[in-house]
Amino acid sequence: MIRLAVEGCRRNKIHSGLCGQAPSDYPDMAAFLVELGIDSMSLNPDTVLKTTRQVLELEEKGKLST
Repeated sequence: MIRLAVEGCRRNKIHSGLCGQAPSDYPDMAAFLVELGIDSMSLNPDTVLKTTRQVLELEEKGKLST
């Protein structure tokens, strides 16, 4: 369902964001959202730096492979 929502938003040029605990608790969820192309996600303060670094690495890899 998340994939369908993000893809629909991208297709219709609508901002997509996820607010919740999952990206903070599960790094794989944050990676999944980045790979989908989500525009934003909320994070707990204690995970902001770690997750932001992970997101930047994933986005950089995406640029290199295209």
